[in-house]
Amino acid sequence: LLLLLAAAVWGPCFSGELRWPQRRWPVPYRRFDYRPKTDPYCQARYTFCPTGSAIPVMKEEDVIEVYRLQAPVWEFKYGDLLGHLKIMHDAVGFKSSLTGKNYTMEWYELFQLGNCTFPHLRPGMDAPFWCNQGAACFYEGIDDAHWKENGTLALVTTISGTMFNEMAKWVKYDNETGIYYETWTVRASPDKPSVVWFDSYECSKFILRTYQKLADLGAVFRKIQTNYTSILLFSGEPIYLGNETSIFGPLGNKTLAAAIRDFYYPFKPHRTVGAFFVDLLKIIDRVILNRQFYLFYNLEYWFLPMKYPYLKIIYEEVPLPIGRKTSFGV
Repeated sequence: LLLLLAAAVWGPCFSGELRWPQRRWPVPYRRFDYRPKTDPYCQARYTFCPTGSAIPVMKEEDVIEVYRLQAPVWEFKYGDLLGHLKIMHDAVGFKSSLTGKNYTMEWYELFQLGNCTFPHLRPGMDAPFWCNQGAACFYEGIDDAHWKENGTLALVTTISGTMFNEMAKWVKYDNETGIYYETWTVRASPDKPSVVWFDSYECSKFILRTYQKLADLGAVFRKIQTNYTSILLFSGEPIYLGNETSIFGPLGNKTLAAAIRDFYYPFKPHRTVGAFFVDLLKIIDRVILNRQFYLFYNLEYWFLPMKYPYLKIIYEEVPLPIGRKTSFGV
């Protein structure tokens, strides 16, 4: 956790010649035609979606309650520890009035947060190796104790079976085309408004997209406050560096390639406390003192000229969407 919080900042400076020619901010999240198979090298400490199941087809006349679910990240292991830092995980729950069955739907990393945020430097491979896929998980049941004890379980709207089935089609599309987890939101400053250079793509964004889809289908949401966690980096205008081939390929930039590998090296797993603190000092030196950070986004590398306060975890309100009251009648 300390490495993650300190991780926000470093790497050698490069000239303006490498700047991305386009100026569209935030950089649009890239979608893909299909989800590739994961490499066997990528291993998770905890199995992704162990009890997952297919999304059922609901009867059109069903009335389904929709619940906002939120709990501290890794609450099952550390209780409310990360909740004190407002590092929260989000999900959505459903309850069918016809069958009485409950369901949970969430989106998270296939191989845990660290693998999505930082790569592996594998022997014999020039390019950093990423295990950064994320995906939706749907399963029967809602663990009331998990969500209520240190978090939130609150009714937000009621939908019809028809609306649920339309949402399920959208979830399939969203899950097959949006396949990579993006940890960081990168902004120009903590002030509002400020330019957003890159937006994250993680659990809370999936829930927000789901709520918006339900609103588009006609769901009317209750007026309750809804807050979400974001991990922010603060940077001047990012500098586009290239993709894996252009940087690490046979005709790539060897100096830049070495600098990127050197940047990521201190974020590796640590076997001793002493090694951890040595690398933590390296991170602070490069990110905070030298104001440098390399970002991997859309399978491309960017250089971030870091700015104070460098990194911040925020827990800010994002209102529930306003639904149209005419579609797929509830």
